[in-house]
Amino acid sequence: MNLLLDTHVLLWWLDDNPTLAAPAREAMADGRNPVFVSAATIWEITIKRALGKLDLPDEFRGILAKEPFRRLDVTADHAFQVGDLPLHHRDPFDRMLVAQCQVEGLTLVTRDPRMKRYDIPVLDA
Repeated sequence: MNLLLDTHVLLWWLDDNPTLAAPAREAMADGRNPVFVSAATIWEITIKRALGKLDLPDEFRGILAKEPFRRLDVTADHAFQVGDLPLHHRDPFDRMLVAQCQVEGLTLVTRDPRMKRYDIPVLDA
């Protein structure tokens, strides 16, 4: 199973937050499941940090680099796919994650119930 982490899931993982559901944590820790972090997620996190809505350590980039996660760039194909999505969700970052799951064949790890309305596999976080 190829996983794409929603923003809150990445933050819960990095914080070792018990809020993250055990099945999601196990799937992420299983070395047989490639785990991706989207550039859109990093973008969202850095914007929230700059606005003072999210407190992160100064070494966040280094902390993230130590994880075995693969980075997923945003491509033109992803951007075009966003335009084809129904408006179940208006958050542009979440819509990008849905588009990336559709284009790349990924399973989204999320707790957001609105994501289930899209035509993508979801692993509850």
